[in-house]
Amino acid sequence: MEKRISIISIIVEDKNAADAINSLLHEYSEHIIGRMGIPYRERGVSVICVVVDAPTDVTSALSGKLGALWGVSTKTVTSKT
Repeated sequence: MEKRISIISIIVEDKNAADAINSLLHEYSEHIIGRMGIPYRERGVSVICVVVDAPTDVTSALSGKLGALWGVSTKTVTSKT
């Protein structure tokens, strides 16, 4: 299956979701190239950027599972090639 580079952007509005987020990222760690987290204390949210190199169905599954968590929003951008 063809792999593509994708960026999953995550906004965390509920800090209680952190353990579940980290658990999912660990579960998919073989596909993760890198991640960056930025706490935005003034707004009470955190922003996480995760770069993956994976088949599109794997990327979609991870993004969907993350977005299904309470207080978590995701958006994914995938390379064309």
